[in-house]
Amino acid sequence: MRLMKTEDAVGQVICHDITQIIKGVTKDAVFRKGHIIKEEDIPVLLSVGKDHIYIWENDETMMHENDAAEVLCAISKGENISRGQVKEGKIELAAECDGVLRIDREKLMAVNSFGQMMIATRHGDFPVKKGDKLAGTRIIPLVIEREKMERVKLAAGDKPILRVEPYIFRRAGIVSTGNEVFYGRIKDEFTPVVKTKLEEYGAEVKGIRVSDDKSENIEKCIRAFIEEGCDMVVCTGGMSVDPDDRTPLAIRNVCGSAVTYGAPVLPGAMFMLAYYGKNNIPVMGLPGCVMYARRTIFDIVLPRIMTGEILEKTDFDRLGEGGLCLNCEICTFPNCGFGK
Repeated sequence: MRLMKTEDAVGQVICHDITQIIKGVTKDAVFRKGHIIKEEDIPVLLSVGKDHIYIWENDETMMHENDAAEVLCAISKGENISRGQVKEGKIELAAECDGVLRIDREKLMAVNSFGQMMIATRHGDFPVKKGDKLAGTRIIPLVIEREKMERVKLAAGDKPILRVEPYIFRRAGIVSTGNEVFYGRIKDEFTPVVKTKLEEYGAEVKGIRVSDDKSENIEKCIRAFIEEGCDMVVCTGGMSVDPDDRTPLAIRNVCGSAVTYGAPVLPGAMFMLAYYGKNNIPVMGLPGCVMYARRTIFDIVLPRIMTGEILEKTDFDRLGEGGLCLNCEICTFPNCGFGK
């Protein structure tokens, strides 16, 4: 790469994209890398402030920004991710299907720690839709040492940094608990909310059972759904610490233990998750806030469960930072800080 006076550059090859900005009209490359400068290009180059211009001189020890961006793209792009064209040294990645974005955070940190390069992503472990932008890659200078990019590839290894895990089909059973619902004293407003959220991620609600507050009856409902082939059971109500709230006991009796009863998330602190049997069938207990709050712990956990991920207690413990929903007047979840 050599710098020369623009008026003297006719016939030379431009080594980087040159951007033209006209307010309200355009912000795009007026010339692309590899363009051979013609006489009529000189006034345009001068109009975008290029009194001098870098022209390309082949150097086997260095790598151009576009080629380096390709390296970063290759180590980032995993399953169910598409890529855009290289533009001004940048490549953007997008989701090819609905699912949950997974990020190898250690590798991402390692690559960005090399310096002179970057991979910027949206938050991982959150739902994305087909076509959503996931990440962008580029190097910072116009050229970078080829040997450095080889070291980056070695550090990244064989598995890509990013992937999108699609939702798997699940058959869900809903157990609605509470004497007030069981005896018809009030209308069940909880179940329709849960049903809608499950179907949003492709689950099929196979049935709804209503139980009184007796733990043994709640257990029977849970076991019945499992015996009928449900891949997931969701229990609503009876999740607080009141003596007559028996849903947590019923879930523990069925599953033997629980991953968590409680999470550092508001709304949703009284959430419960357990797994049943060798097939790890998730059984969840939903606190009452899921019925009336727009977004809760259920919205954070459900997409991950729908990919088949087996959650551990540490997955919940780390939700404390970002676990406070701000109840914004206009909800933009998941494009906000809740759960991140």
